[in-house]
Amino acid sequence: MNMDILKGLLIPFIGTSLGAAGVFFMKKELSRNTERILLGFAAGVMIAASVWSLLIPALEQASCMGVWSFIPAVIGFWLGILFLLFLDRTVPHVHRFDPEPEGRKSKLQKTILMVLAVTMHNIPEGMAVGAVYVGVLAGDGLISMAAALTLAIGIAIQNFPEGAVISMPLHSEGMSRSRSFAYGVFSGAVEPLAAVMTILLADLIIPALPYFLSFAAGAMIYVVTEELIPEMSEPPHSNIGTLALAFGFTLMMTLDVVFS
Repeated sequence: MNMDILKGLLIPFIGTSLGAAGVFFMKKELSRNTERILLGFAAGVMIAASVWSLLIPALEQASCMGVWSFIPAVIGFWLGILFLLFLDRTVPHVHRFDPEPEGRKSKLQKTILMVLAVTMHNIPEGMAVGAVYVGVLAGDGLISMAAALTLAIGIAIQNFPEGAVISMPLHSEGMSRSRSFAYGVFSGAVEPLAAVMTILLADLIIPALPYFLSFAAGAMIYVVTEELIPEMSEPPHSNIGTLALAFGFTLMMTLDVVFS
């Protein structure tokens, strides 16, 4: 595998790990407003990445279909939504502010279920990075190495607060710093694995690349609307998460336009 591509696949994982490392510097529990900012920022980055880094390239990849070029994007997007819905219904997990676990019933500890919730939605992020690099390997010039690197960096930026939101609350609930950090790192380890698996299937993916790009976009939008925004909007009411979402959105949009 090309070394530049391998480095790109690891960038999102590094972002999660650096965020999780914040637990070693934490002196107290994260404030609710800080959590809102982190969640809103991550949501904004993911929405913008879904549009500029995934859906628009999917439409461009299918441009040969003329007026029907939207079909692969629509189909792939819905497959991504339904895939995450399937995981949501089957994989046992719990969100931080939900009293009841979701998915199949399990006797796993709440800590593990919280980590599984984040790990589950890191899968499509890894697939997104892998699919974009497959687009680079396709060699048609529609997706550049710079565009793929921009997406990897953008996801790493939004993974930083996600890593923090995993490790810091675990420590505030009594877990040791080193173990909380390990759980945060573990939650992000699935991303490079999903990306590598996607690239290994490049021969199968390249002919259907528009579907895979939009699939990743649909899965990421599902995570935003089902998890990040609801957790950001938990009472008491505050607009700070919305402002953080807008900032994350415009930052990712800017990165993609400037460096693609």
